[in-house]
Amino acid sequence: MRSIHTIRWVGQLKDSGHDVHWFDILNGGYIKEWDWVTQHTNWRYKLGNFKGRYLIKKYFPYIHILFKNSVEKKFNALINEIQPDVVHSLVMYNCTVPIYNVMKQNSHIKWIYSAWGNDLFFYKNVKGYREDILEVLPQLDFMFADCHRDIKIAKELGFRGETLGVFPTGGGYKFVHYDPSVIPLPERNIILIKGYEQRFGKAIQVILALKNIEDKLKDFRVIVFGADDQFHKAYAKIKDVDFIEVKGQMPHVEVITLMGQSLIYVGNSISDGMPNTLLEAIIMGAFPIQSNPGGASAEIIKDNVNGLLINKPESVKEIEEKVIVAISNRMLVNEAYLYNRKLRNALKYETIQYKVLRAYCSVKNGSHKNNLNI
Repeated sequence: MRSIHTIRWVGQLKDSGHDVHWFDILNGGYIKEWDWVTQHTNWRYKLGNFKGRYLIKKYFPYIHILFKNSVEKKFNALINEIQPDVVHSLVMYNCTVPIYNVMKQNSHIKWIYSAWGNDLFFYKNVKGYREDILEVLPQLDFMFADCHRDIKIAKELGFRGETLGVFPTGGGYKFVHYDPSVIPLPERNIILIKGYEQRFGKAIQVILALKNIEDKLKDFRVIVFGADDQFHKAYAKIKDVDFIEVKGQMPHVEVITLMGQSLIYVGNSISDGMPNTLLEAIIMGAFPIQSNPGGASAEIIKDNVNGLLINKPESVKEIEEKVIVAISNRMLVNEAYLYNRKLRNALKYETIQYKVLRAYCSVKNGSHKNNLNI
C-alpha cells in the first residue's frame, strides 16, 4: 500500500537490474518517486472517479460496491499479464490476505511477505484476523520482518518458509540527509514525545507522568509531535500542562530536525513492531525511552545502557521514574549517545540496501539462506 515506508523500501531496488511492478492495491495513486517502476494504479472504479461517488459511498455504501472492480480479478489479470517471478506483499491485511486466493492458484510463483508493526503481535489475538493469519502464513514462501519477535510469532502460527532478514520497514537511513540536523549533546534541552493516542498509542500516560514531575523539568522544553485527534481530546481534559508544547502532524524532515535537537525521546504504546521513530531517535542522538511490547524494542535497546525500556506502557508511575533517571543521570545519557553513534552504522542506507538486495537475489537464485540482520 502507499506509505512513506513502502516508497523507501521499494526505492532500494532502483538500478538493481530487477523489473519492478507495483499493484496499487488501495488505489492510492501514482507515486512520483517511482518513475522507474511500472505502476498499476487508478484501477478500482469501473467508471473512474466520477462526480458524486463520495456521496454514494457515504450514504449508500451497498450501492457503491457495485461501482468497484474486484481486487482478486484485477490482481489475477496482472499475474497472467506480467508472469512475475516473485510477488512481494508488504503488510498482512491490506496487501497479503486480499490476494491469498490468487496466489494459492499460482503456487509456482514465489511469494514474499513483510511483517510490519502490529501485523502479527496484536492481530494474532483478534478473532477474524487470527483466522486469516493462520490461513495465509503456511502459503508464504519467504518473509521479511522489522523485528525478530515477529519471525518467531510467524513460525509459531504456521509459517514454514524461509526468513530473508530483519530490517527497518523503510530500509536504511541516508545519513547525509540527517546529519546536518544533529546538534551537540550539551546544547540540547528538549524532551520529545510521540503524540499517538489512537488505538495503540499511550502518549497521555507520558503527559501525566511529566505533569507529576514538572518541578524537575524547569531546564527543559517538553514538546509533543504527531498529536492525533484522540490525543487532543484527552489532553484538553488535563489541567496545568501549559509547560508542554503540542504539535500535530509534521513533515518528516521537521520531525527529524526535532530529534536532532532533543536530549530525550519518549515513545509509548501497547503494541508495535520495531518503531521507526525509535530508530530515528537513535540515529539523531536522542536518548530513547521506549515501550517494549513483546520484547521488540529490546532487540535494539539494552536497558540502562543505550536507552530505557518501559515495561508497563499504561503505568504513569513507571514512566515518571524512567524520565527522572534520564534527566538526573547525564553520564548514562552521554554514554548512550556514544553507544548509539556506533550502533547507527548498522542502520546506514547502503548497509541495509546491500543485505536486502542480496536477500532478493537469494530468492531468485534459490540460495535460501537467512540473511544478516540489523
